Amino acid sequence: MTIDKLVISQRIDSKGMSCPMPIVKTAQAMATLQTGQLLEVVAYQPKSVGEFTAWGKSTGNPLVDSSVEGGVYRFVFRKK
Repeated sequence: MTIDKLVISQRIDSKGMSCPMPIVKTAQAMATLQTGQLLEVVAYQPKSVGEFTAWGKSTGNPLVDSSVEGGVYRFVFRKK
C-alpha cells in the first residue's frame, strides 16, 4: 500500500475501538516492524491527533505523515 509515495508496511483501522486500544494496537503493531518500516493508523476521533502525536514523541517513532479528510484521521509512523 502506498500513500503519497510512502510504502506502508502495516495498517491499523481503529474504527470501533475504545480508548486506549488504538494506542495499544499501534504499539503492538510497531513492535512487529523492522527499523525504517512504516505503520499507518486510521482513527475517527478528533482527540486522536493529540494522542498519536504524543505517542510518536514519547516512543521515538516519528510521525512522518498525517492528514484528515471527512472525519477520518490518518497517521503514518516510521519505526525507529
